[in-house]
Amino acid sequence: MSEPRNTAPLSVVLGAIGSLRSAILPAFAIAFSGIGDSGRLWVALAVGAAAALIGTVTSYIGWRRLTYTIGEADIRVESGILSRAARSVPYERIQDVSLEAKPLPRLFGLVAVKFETGAGGADDIALQYLTNAEGEALRQLVRERRDEEAAASADPAAPANAPSEEAEVLYALSPQRLVTFGLFEFSLAVFAVLGGALQYVDNVTSVDVWNVKLWYGWLKEQGSTVATLGPYAQALGAVAGIIGLLAIGSVTGVVRTVLRDWGFTLTRSARGFRRQRGLFTRTDVVMPVHRVQGLVIGTGLVRYRFGWHGLSFVSLAQDDKEQSHVVAPFAKMEEITPIARAAGFRLPDDTTAWHRAAKAHRTDKAVLDAAVFVVAAIPVAIFAPFGLFLIPLGLAVLAVGANLYAWEFRRHAIDDAQVYSSHGFLSPTLGVATRLKLHSVEIAQGPIARRRGYATVHLGLAGGAFAMHGVPIAEARALRAQVLETITATDFSRLDAAPVQALNSAQPGFSENFLAT
Repeated sequence: MSEPRNTAPLSVVLGAIGSLRSAILPAFAIAFSGIGDSGRLWVALAVGAAAALIGTVTSYIGWRRLTYTIGEADIRVESGILSRAARSVPYERIQDVSLEAKPLPRLFGLVAVKFETGAGGADDIALQYLTNAEGEALRQLVRERRDEEAAASADPAAPANAPSEEAEVLYALSPQRLVTFGLFEFSLAVFAVLGGALQYVDNVTSVDVWNVKLWYGWLKEQGSTVATLGPYAQALGAVAGIIGLLAIGSVTGVVRTVLRDWGFTLTRSARGFRRQRGLFTRTDVVMPVHRVQGLVIGTGLVRYRFGWHGLSFVSLAQDDKEQSHVVAPFAKMEEITPIARAAGFRLPDDTTAWHRAAKAHRTDKAVLDAAVFVVAAIPVAIFAPFGLFLIPLGLAVLAVGANLYAWEFRRHAIDDAQVYSSHGFLSPTLGVATRLKLHSVEIAQGPIARRRGYATVHLGLAGGAFAMHGVPIAEARALRAQVLETITATDFSRLDAAPVQALNSAQPGFSENFLAT
């Protein structure tokens, strides 16, 4: 076991800068408030300086008291100023090791190293901060001790922080495609930022921005101005407002996408998959192949019409609080297929035997969804002006039609190696899981489902959820028997990627027909 080590000394500087940044807003609020009267500026500076000084001292003591030890079987992290805490994580429990470099640490050549155990954020540990070389070397060491077979095939003479020459680029986002992707990520998040700014104005000034009368008076004044214009000018103003809203949403979507996915690259080597992305905050995640539990191929309402999809890997670790790791956020199916194959999965093709949900399930779901609008039509018919009750009744008819049409796309399948589940007709989603990696199967029935003879089949998949809804009960029991046969015949202590790839290499072909009826 090695001696306890401290993180990079520059971590103290980052902690001091963080304390200073945290002190700016309180100092700014005091400067624009009535505290201290004419001397409030000096009070604000004193508060900011005191907060920065205390934060710097605390950061230094915390840095001195935080140590990590690289053992033969685990990594041990000890921290705490007044009360000490020690955490030890065995290498075998570490699912992923990710490197994250936010803008400020990147200026100092530092990264945060996060060890993800797959048990939730509370059980994960992180080291803030190490140098780039130290972070990459630590990740390499964890890989070697966790995956002995991968370490045996690696070149021991290669430096820890050097990229592998065998790495193959499976997917990359060019700047042009990134902008196109951003246009499909239409977002009005800028208005949430505006709301936060208004809240801040309300806190530090005497303006009551949440006063309804204030905004009502302003809108009334603007309405009077609009009323003086002709009908053509009013129509042009409405069109300009809609265009402006669309422009704001599009620009916001592009900005958010560029910040998150700039330089997005997915490579494949003997170690597994490596994903790098981010403009200001740069993340570097490695996913061993045999820890990929399943695939999720999703799309959007508009992008689906243009043939764009997104691919995610389901694993025990989380990806920025999301359950799955995004590995191809904006790609065509012909680009997704080789990535899925490299992970040991086969996408459905023309030979896949799809089964739809039970017709009873389709009928029940349509009736229940329509009943909500029918019930809402009763008080509308009683209290609202005559004829308005037709609106919820029309929505009930639409709900019935949508459910009847959606049934055509609610499908599932199973073969010798994998299970599939597809749903959604406006933006289809496909889930694929390997039978070898399923660890449980459950048949669930509610009161209506028991009477009507269908069930929901829940398949236990580490790190994710996999369900088939509305399966006829006889078919559900047969599916459970098939899955249990695989589970009981599998020695999970010896489970590796090799058998998965062997099973899935039998039929490498694919078709986009899984997204059609």
